[in-house]
Amino acid sequence: MTGAAPAPRGAEPHTAAFSPEHPDLLLDLVTPPGPPPSAGWPVIVWLHGGGWRLQDRTARPDFDAHFAARGFAMASIDYRLAPRWRHPAQVCDLRRALRWLRAQAGRLRLDPARIGLWGSSAGGHVAAFTALSAAAPRAGAQQCPAQDDPADTSVACAVVGYPPSLIDELLGPWAPGRPHERTSPEEDLLGGPATSAAEHAALLQRGRLASPARLEPQRRPPPFFILHGTADALVPPEQSRALHEHLAAAGGHSLLYLVEGFGHGFLNPGTVEELGPGIRLDNGRLAAEPEAEFRAERRGGFDPQGRPASFELIGDFFAHHLQRA
Repeated sequence: MTGAAPAPRGAEPHTAAFSPEHPDLLLDLVTPPGPPPSAGWPVIVWLHGGGWRLQDRTARPDFDAHFAARGFAMASIDYRLAPRWRHPAQVCDLRRALRWLRAQAGRLRLDPARIGLWGSSAGGHVAAFTALSAAAPRAGAQQCPAQDDPADTSVACAVVGYPPSLIDELLGPWAPGRPHERTSPEEDLLGGPATSAAEHAALLQRGRLASPARLEPQRRPPPFFILHGTADALVPPEQSRALHEHLAAAGGHSLLYLVEGFGHGFLNPGTVEELGPGIRLDNGRLAAEPEAEFRAERRGGFDPQGRPASFELIGDFFAHHLQRA
């Protein structure tokens, strides 16, 4: 198996390649100290943000605190970036990583039945799309490697922060004569900007196919916890509300938190420059303001009991769904 190495010990990070097709893609794994439960450590897989164009697996929260200290194995993966790689390459990479973790579960002391996803921004999109498409061999208009189709890529739950969920609505209308010196992240994700009305119509269709809130799950969706700031100027909070309503309509459990005054990027620590040098987001704000005002909407499942958004609450959601009694 690609990337095989001695099993990690304690909270020391372990790095491995997980994709034979793309050996440059790496996975970091941090496991808690001490002996694991009999079934192995439950796993949380982090998906970084960066507009699908930037960053790698190292753009993440402090894994020791969130949440190895609470008994979770924490994984963070690279995925292929736009514009070179268009959707659904990123989904295929996450599927490959999930299969790798399950194949290596015995050696790494992981529980293959207890895996959750945690994604920020573009990573939230990848996590949501993957969680909702696990039963389908095709992701959007492209098939992931055929030899992987029989392997399990389902997850037990997902936490997503400010996820782009209706990609077509983020593209906007066709504007003749628009300069294209700078393309949007969504255009790059879908293969580049349109140069005609016909191309724009095709781009919108690709956007609809890439939208988690338009994806019809073939089985009941796993439970979701969705967090979004009401002052997010990059991804409107209506995107998360659409995903929340879509999950509920499909019979899934969903918890939506709209955090008053928060902008984009609040799950990231201050050291992560999600969109590149010099672009400041709301990094570190969730850790700094764990008592911020919020509005919550719950459609079954985990009960937050009126508590505000915080890393502790995110950890409690994961514990509710991933840790065995």
